[in-house]
Amino acid sequence: MNQEVPTTVTFASLNLAAPILRALVEKAYTHPSPIQARAIPPLLEGRDLIGCAQTGTGKTAAFALPILHRLAARPQPRNPRRPRALILTPTRELAAQIGENIALYGSHLPLRHAVIFGGVGEQPQIRALLAGVEIIVATPGRLLDLMQQGYAVLDRVETFVLDEADRMLDMGFAPDVKRIIARLPARRQSLLFSATMPESICALAQGLLHDPVRIDVAPVATPAEHIDQRVCHVQRSDKHRLLVHTLTERHADGLVLVFSRTKHGANRLAENLGRDGISATAIHGNKSQGARQRALEDFRTGRTRVLVATDIAARGIDVKGISLVVNFDIPEEPEAYVHRIGRTARMGASGFALSFCDPSEHGSWRDILRLIRRTIPVHADHPFAAGRAGSTRPEQVPVAPMAPAPRARPGFWQSNRSRRQRGPGDYAVAAGRS
Repeated sequence: MNQEVPTTVTFASLNLAAPILRALVEKAYTHPSPIQARAIPPLLEGRDLIGCAQTGTGKTAAFALPILHRLAARPQPRNPRRPRALILTPTRELAAQIGENIALYGSHLPLRHAVIFGGVGEQPQIRALLAGVEIIVATPGRLLDLMQQGYAVLDRVETFVLDEADRMLDMGFAPDVKRIIARLPARRQSLLFSATMPESICALAQGLLHDPVRIDVAPVATPAEHIDQRVCHVQRSDKHRLLVHTLTERHADGLVLVFSRTKHGANRLAENLGRDGISATAIHGNKSQGARQRALEDFRTGRTRVLVATDIAARGIDVKGISLVVNFDIPEEPEAYVHRIGRTARMGASGFALSFCDPSEHGSWRDILRLIRRTIPVHADHPFAAGRAGSTRPEQVPVAPMAPAPRARPGFWQSNRSRRQRGPGDYAVAAGRS
């Protein structure tokens, strides 16, 4: 169940090692998020854990900090090819992000880590493993390749983390995950994190974990409460014009993440936005790792304002300041909606999510509403609203009156003209923490 964290709980009160606390202080991290406050104490005791947490809740630190603490508390000679901790994650972007966080939190510890994923040359990864690392962060495919070549041996792993377990299974990694788990020692600490808990994940957890602590920091499949969600009913042929209208008239500033159902659609959408004078780039599985990293860095720094992504490519995107998520295509899997909009409103910040629903997608939209168990207000105040040309919405799609935008949040639902009449202090947004 979801619980509030007392304001008296600080990282210092969680008995983490002094070098870790020093690194946290340098980043001005003083108070843990709910999942961090509840997960760190039992993990420091060596308990197994299953965590159901939405993206953006701070779960990376929830497992990374205890791993670093426990490894530092029991120093051992570094052993080539044999790590002491393994973190398995579904995407290259997420693996790189976790590696960056480990480097940050462990900056004052004599511990090494390696990030292992495909799409890049394997020689630098092999050299890192042969030199010896305490922690491996890996995607399943490349890790199995290096295991088969003898460069990665898992018989001394003390802590195993299966991150984003639901996405791991959705992407077809179940056989690879089982092969990797079979190589782990029987005596180990195991952690499983997932945004949703379908029966397949529960069955996996039952075979993986021993007497685990269960932590739920938000109801299953419930979008973050700070996200202002709207749906626009529109004809498919008008979707691009509505997106341009949104990005130029309604939301002319800030980083925007747009979701496309297909890789080809993502490429075409980014190209068309570029022709309309809006800086955009696409990120998906067919892009090389270097191209994906460049696109993500351009987006993170603001050189590119709009990032168009597919579901698989976007799972590892953790960028501060994404103020708007647009579902250009309604996802076919309802759970994907929760993951998509979770890219905004990170760590308590506010954000907006706008979904473009054409008549062919009404069934998928109903499935989403049933999953999240709430009504999403309809935004009909745009030039391409379905119904103005004679089309209608199905009665089953809940409709709610348009609510005015709160003054303390960005003026997305006002025009640029209205926003320019206000002062800059009216649109301050709290910065999220990764």
